[in-house]
Amino acid sequence: MKKLLLALAVTSVLAACGKKEEAAPAAPAAPASAPAAAAPAPEAAVLKVAIDPTYEPFTFKSADGKPTGFDVDIASALCEQIKRKCEFVEQVWDSMIPGLNAKKYDVIISSMSITDERLKEVDFTDKYYNTPSRIVLKKTVKYTDPASIKGKKIGVLKGSTQEKYALGELKPAGVVVNSYEAQDQVYLDIKSGRLDGTVADFMEVTGGFLSKPEGANYQLVGPDLKEPKYYGYGAGIALRKGEDKLKAELNDAIKAIRGNGTYKTLNDKYFAKFNIDVYGE
Repeated sequence: MKKLLLALAVTSVLAACGKKEEAAPAAPAAPASAPAAAAPAPEAAVLKVAIDPTYEPFTFKSADGKPTGFDVDIASALCEQIKRKCEFVEQVWDSMIPGLNAKKYDVIISSMSITDERLKEVDFTDKYYNTPSRIVLKKTVKYTDPASIKGKKIGVLKGSTQEKYALGELKPAGVVVNSYEAQDQVYLDIKSGRLDGTVADFMEVTGGFLSKPEGANYQLVGPDLKEPKYYGYGAGIALRKGEDKLKAELNDAIKAIRGNGTYKTLNDKYFAKFNIDVYGE
């Protein structure tokens, strides 16, 4: 009996001293989810810019067919300032303003002069350049005044300030004035002998014709042509009437690139050899 009681006591003691059952290990924590990918930055709104790519060195096409020139670079610099993306739309010069008012594009940045006549149809920013026009003739032609070239054939860009001048001053003096859809067509007809000369922007005719082999036998004649009744107040950006917010943004952008050196860089890119700031007075 004592042995039985002793055996039970030993069993109880051993049970009391045994290890407790360990709890099951906790399940591993779920890995933290990867951070959500950042939303892509919204694309800049497009600004459709009308150009006439026949007006070197302001607007023309590079060897690979892309629009280039002073106007194109100015437009791109302004788009960068106002956080827009330039999209260039080619347009025949004489249809520029009708196309703008038909909303085919947002602005015209293509050497369009600010004139009282055009201001009746569209609005303009401040000027971004201002250069005079000149008459160009063969070096063998003596020029003193419009009457001295009576009977000569002059080609001009249709719808341009130069056409307005030629019709107002040259045609009444007996000069034959022919209008063309593009300035490069004028130069082709001068080269072929169908024209005796042209009236064109000083920098355009210098860079686009006189500085090339085909212009070697031609020269500038007469004074600078800049009468406001014909030529207006410099080249500005045309936009539809009522676009006051866009106009203010572009005016601020013009001031910004004039102040931060961008304008000078572009001016020198195209006109350094002429030692001129085309912004003008």
